Amino acid sequence: MSLGPPGIGLDPEQTQNFEDMEKQFAVKAVQHMTTYWSILEKMKGSNLRLTKIDDEILAHFKSEFPDFDITATINEDEMKSKAGKERWRNFMMTYEKKIDDYNFGTMLRANPKFEYGEKETIFAMRMQFYAIEIARNRAGLNDWIYEQSHPAGK
Repeated sequence: MSLGPPGIGLDPEQTQNFEDMEKQFAVKAVQHMTTYWSILEKMKGSNLRLTKIDDEILAHFKSEFPDFDITATINEDEMKSKAGKERWRNFMMTYEKKIDDYNFGTMLRANPKFEYGEKETIFAMRMQFYAIEIARNRAGLNDWIYEQSHPAGK
């Protein structure tokens, strides 16, 4: 459904469609989140590949965001500031033709030490998720999820 040119009024009869779209988006985002968590429970993140081009994404992420501390809580205000949005937009556009749904919204844990939760989760674009989670996985920061699901001696 096209929204039309900016400034054109929306037909109030069509607003139901927006609610349906939001619900569909929310369902897809939650499915992505729960699927990813389920995978991390079954396999160490350090052994996981999220895309066919994880190495390229990781190298690009490290070169574009050399000061990004993957062990720390993400500063959402900084990430979503005007300058932050511009940096991330430029990063993500590289993958427009390489990654399906590269700019689709998804849920991202703000800190790798915690499970998904209301206060520990932020809204991010799919490429932000891939870049940060690939880096976390390679550093072994998500391995605790597998280890928690498979205690020694079981």
